[in-house]
Amino acid sequence: MGAVGSMSYPADGEAPVHAVELRPFAIEPVAVSNDRFAEFVTATGHITDAETFGWSFVFGGFLPDDFPDTRAVAAAPWWRQIERADWRHPEGPHSDVAERGDHPVVHVSHRDALAFCAWSGTRLPTEAEWEYAARGGHGGFAFPWGDDLEPGGEHRMNVFQGTFPNDNTCADGFAGTAPVDAFPANDFGLYNMTGNVWEWCADWFDTRYYRDSPRSNPTGPLDGTHRVMRGGSHLCHASYCRRYRVAARSANTPDSSTGNLGFRVVVDSR
Repeated sequence: MGAVGSMSYPADGEAPVHAVELRPFAIEPVAVSNDRFAEFVTATGHITDAETFGWSFVFGGFLPDDFPDTRAVAAAPWWRQIERADWRHPEGPHSDVAERGDHPVVHVSHRDALAFCAWSGTRLPTEAEWEYAARGGHGGFAFPWGDDLEPGGEHRMNVFQGTFPNDNTCADGFAGTAPVDAFPANDFGLYNMTGNVWEWCADWFDTRYYRDSPRSNPTGPLDGTHRVMRGGSHLCHASYCRRYRVAARSANTPDSSTGNLGFRVVVDSR
């Protein structure tokens, strides 16, 4: 696990590179989709945190030009607080997922993801399990397929192209989320481990954790304020967020939800 080199983010605690041993596990080939999450909600009546709060964060570039001004995040003004934005309405009440059943569910908090896991008999991956899966059997590469973002000019994942945040050329074919099985799978048969949406992991986040991380089946710090999320999203761009790498780390508070954050699940192998 871990990253070295000038293109990593030392402040995120991506180093040192260290060996990890894991028990066998099985991971879903794709992130949980809107259709799959709808099955869970229908079966359980679950109400997401975004629905309870009455709002969530939406990328401003997806809002209509005449959309009323709303509160923006000071450090990232492209994020807007939008009332009635939730998993059914990813860009706010004027949007829906009718044509996005095979896209990853978004606007789900860590608590929402755990509720889905309890219903489906699964769990969230540990950070170490997620990175092992994302690498697809290859060590040391920046991406699941190698070190080139677009090998031979081919788009391998859904990230932001153009000039962030105002000009997205959509050269990879997508302005927002893509279907959960878009782009070639890695050598473990897993889709979109990088790009498309960030994915919640089970661990608490600590930038110092790798320094003392146990070798066998690490599960993260015992407590914390933020949970790990991995993989980057369709809004990542080299100019400000090169976190669409397999070693990159980030985190969010467990009750947070955004339009580029979802999850996939694992089970213990028997």
